[in-house]
Amino acid sequence: MEELAMLRQLIGQVQELLRLYGSSHLQPHTQLLQPPPPQQHSWCFINLDDKSAEDDCYSYIMKAGKSGTFKMLEPSSKSPSAKRSRKEKNRGRLPDASSSTEMMDQIWQEFPEDLFEAVIARLPIATFFHFRLVCTKWNSLLTSHSFSQQCAQVPQSQPWFYTITHENVNTGAMYDPSLKKWHHPTIPALPTKLIVLPVASAGGLVCFLDIGHRTFYVCNPLTRSFKELPARSVKVWSRVAVGMTLNGESTSGGYKILWVCCDGEYEIYDSIMNSWTRPGSMPSNVSLPLYLNFRSQAVSIGGTLYFMRSDPDGIVSYDTATGVWKQFVIPNPLLLSDYTLAECGGRILLVGLLTKNAATCVCIWELQKMTLLWKEVDRMPNIWCLEFYGKHVRMTCLGNKGLLMLSLRSRQMNRLVTYDISSREWLKVPGCVLPRGRKRQWIACGTAFHPCLTASA
Repeated sequence: MEELAMLRQLIGQVQELLRLYGSSHLQPHTQLLQPPPPQQHSWCFINLDDKSAEDDCYSYIMKAGKSGTFKMLEPSSKSPSAKRSRKEKNRGRLPDASSSTEMMDQIWQEFPEDLFEAVIARLPIATFFHFRLVCTKWNSLLTSHSFSQQCAQVPQSQPWFYTITHENVNTGAMYDPSLKKWHHPTIPALPTKLIVLPVASAGGLVCFLDIGHRTFYVCNPLTRSFKELPARSVKVWSRVAVGMTLNGESTSGGYKILWVCCDGEYEIYDSIMNSWTRPGSMPSNVSLPLYLNFRSQAVSIGGTLYFMRSDPDGIVSYDTATGVWKQFVIPNPLLLSDYTLAECGGRILLVGLLTKNAATCVCIWELQKMTLLWKEVDRMPNIWCLEFYGKHVRMTCLGNKGLLMLSLRSRQMNRLVTYDISSREWLKVPGCVLPRGRKRQWIACGTAFHPCLTASA
């Protein structure tokens, strides 16, 4: 750029002198430009305001001679006034497609392995369904210890929801709230002749129980990692409540599953030992029978599982580390129905239907630890509740881990909504439709789970 500025300045000075004196009136002793006698040259002045001519300015070479004199060499064979398109100018500068492909291949071959795993670990979970099909190497990342470490450094995303529909009880449907999209995974290892329902989750794993309450299964719905748990030592055919928790921060440290029935019988499965144990009997300070609320899933906070009970209304808890049972008598809010426990950031919450006369509304309460009373903290917008007016509405909570999914149904409607406990945001969920289908599916039951690519059953 400095050379171009100097060239402009020199030509401008020559043009100014010619305008002042005129080439025909210059005296021999004052003539500034004197071409050599053997050759005939002509001056060519370029309009430097024309940007198209800038690239052609360097076709002329000017040399400094003696003091006060300049000599211009012959111009290039191409006319300065001829314009070239930008495509023609860049044709010689851009590499061809083959060289560009080779360059990209070389870049990816030399890409650091640890950085490569760090990038994939931070991709949206939904992209997993595509990238594991790229090559065997990418698919093998699921069993890589270094990849597991990278995934552990990524902040936990919003929970997904694994649900079962009335029309297809043997296949599940997963909902991704970040993309507002339904996925329809297949888990070939699950039995097809039995109805198997999701009852609990922890660390990216979902616990299933067959409808006959005989056999437990654990599975990662994303990777299809699957395990059928050994038979229980206690033969209980009555309905049971189930809770699941991790031993540490991830499934690599193992997990525990607890089932308990109304008569106080319970067992614990330890994934490290791969066996069921019966630590003891229910302590005397817990009133029997439990009258468990089977509509409410258990919540896990710091290794402690919480279950809802009735008569008296309240909560029973079990600490998986110490093996201690506790009972908390907490009266329920008036006019409450279809209620279930939830948790967010260590807080215990209650979500349920509040019905008075013909009006029905979904309300959220938080447990006050000092008084052991429920305090209302939020409720569904009134404009949404108007849709329930005069209808016999039933509610099922499909997930209770920070983000709630509520199924609200009557004879005339079936609505799915999510509620973010932290942001207090209510959102409607798009209908669940099978691939290549048009009929909207009715959600029967489900559970929330935090998607994890490296969780192994």
